[in-house]
Amino acid sequence: MTTDSLHPSPAFAQAARRAYQASLELATVKGIDRSRTLQAMAQALKREANQILEANTLDLEASREMAVPELILEWLKLTPERLQTTIQIFQRLSELSDPLRRVMNASHQIEHSQIYCQLMPLGVIALIYEAFPELGAIAAGLCLKTGNTLILKGGSEASHSNAVIVQALQSALQQTGLPGECLQLLPSDQGSSIRDLVTLDHYLNLVIPYGRPSLVQQVVRQATAPVLKSAMGNCYLYWSPTGSLEMARWVIADSHQSEPDPVNAIEKVLIHRDQKPSSLTTLWNSLKEKGFEIRGDAHLVEDFPELKPAQTSEWGNAYLTKTIAFKVVENLEAAIAWINHYSSGHADCIVTESYQESRQFALGINSASTYINASPRFSRNPKQGDAVFLGMSNQKGHRRGLIGLETLTTIKHIVQGNGQF
Repeated sequence: MTTDSLHPSPAFAQAARRAYQASLELATVKGIDRSRTLQAMAQALKREANQILEANTLDLEASREMAVPELILEWLKLTPERLQTTIQIFQRLSELSDPLRRVMNASHQIEHSQIYCQLMPLGVIALIYEAFPELGAIAAGLCLKTGNTLILKGGSEASHSNAVIVQALQSALQQTGLPGECLQLLPSDQGSSIRDLVTLDHYLNLVIPYGRPSLVQQVVRQATAPVLKSAMGNCYLYWSPTGSLEMARWVIADSHQSEPDPVNAIEKVLIHRDQKPSSLTTLWNSLKEKGFEIRGDAHLVEDFPELKPAQTSEWGNAYLTKTIAFKVVENLEAAIAWINHYSSGHADCIVTESYQESRQFALGINSASTYINASPRFSRNPKQGDAVFLGMSNQKGHRRGLIGLETLTTIKHIVQGNGQF
């Protein structure tokens, strides 16, 4: 990503000002017109698919020459299938009901008046992201559906891909008569600064950082505008002695299946001290066959010298690779305490046949989501339900958990008097 500069960028301020003005206009656009624009965006991406993939090839070639890490290259790679999924997300968003102006009951009333609430747009949202060229497009779809304008700040590794994608989406805005400032892509050159953007709190209503933990932490540290932290990796599984080997194996493997970013991938497994050694060996061999690297704490390495030891610093950090570390704990209470201290706090699991254990785990884990005998596998475009997701948040502030349409809205209270006073 970009490095910080000492002087704020007037270009960034101008872009934010334009986005703010466009947000006032977009907030009054009818849902049917926003859906029509989403359909036009889907068609634009389909029409420009070859150009988008060619631009992505240029980015991949340049990144390989610059020795960009393999993890980023995998995030950067935009396959025809990934692009098609993005197009399907736009089509799906266009078919969903309008999330805005939904009327809800207020929690209180006042004399001679009626109070109700409505969902409204946040205003201006900024997405700061590494690689993931399709992510900027998906964020644009979510923002348009919720009546928000979007400023994109992508990494230099995806500059060609991002530019072609945004041009295609902006052509759809022009086609349907919506302001082009609804979607803006900021330069990714090394002279521009993340701080220049995230301190524009006069215009920005929300900043979403997406990428490695170092990027997310940088944005959180520097921003004066509200930040919705995204989280990736370092999810925990507690494998109870009552839980089946097959269930544990499936949950771990399945959590790594989402592409290109296995957001909720289980990277740490806590096992009860009474777990059978034969079951552990069977699980490890199965995972190794699927390409996983297995590590263990000091107790496990002592009993199984072939294991690579997990360092102390690893328990609180995401691998973001097919690496899993195992640790022995005394009981469920110890597992909950360990997870609450070291987990990234967005998706943690238990495999157990005990209802009491499942309830204790669900209530005791301080994470956005808990999974009981279920895979935490993440999907941006799940097959069931009327939902599309950008990512996962592990914070307790603005919103927590899955980042979807309602995450990008706020509530307005409306007080309607009856003429008496």
